[in-house]
Amino acid sequence: MALTGSKGLPVGTPAPSFTLPGVDGATHSLEDFADARALVVVFTCNHCPYAVALEDRFIALQEETRDAGVRLVAISANDARNYPADSFEAMKERSVAKGFNFPYLYDESQAVARAYDAACTPDPFVFDGARKLVYNGRVDDSWRDASRVTRRDLRAAIDHALAGTPVDFEVKPAMGCSIKWK
Repeated sequence: MALTGSKGLPVGTPAPSFTLPGVDGATHSLEDFADARALVVVFTCNHCPYAVALEDRFIALQEETRDAGVRLVAISANDARNYPADSFEAMKERSVAKGFNFPYLYDESQAVARAYDAACTPDPFVFDGARKLVYNGRVDDSWRDASRVTRRDLRAAIDHALAGTPVDFEVKPAMGCSIKWK
């Protein structure tokens, strides 16, 4: 797997709109999260070892921030024809097996991933209550081993979004497998 880094949308960029099918059988749109004080949009997939290694951290992050009004939504945009492990059916199975506590959406056309300028899996974006980008970067400083994490960048960015303050640390790009474009 070739390691690819996030590109980094400019801070202040409005969240691109989306309307996508979820593994829960519902269609979800950006507007569905209007009441969230902060929104985390993560481009991910089923097969990338970097993304898989962070799934439990995303579940825990949603659990620990839900009461503060944070919502996380995961989107897979990978080409399922060439990567069948990332098919919509496989996404449904993965969500159930892992117990995802957030919507897992399928961007079959890849238009949403392109609008966000997503580059890798996982590629997290944090938007404040006004849906302006405050962060696009790595989750933490140890994707491979959660017990070795010393800096939780994504969580710190969420805290800044909730406080209405700019991120005050050096943003490091997210790293993972490239999005599998058609």
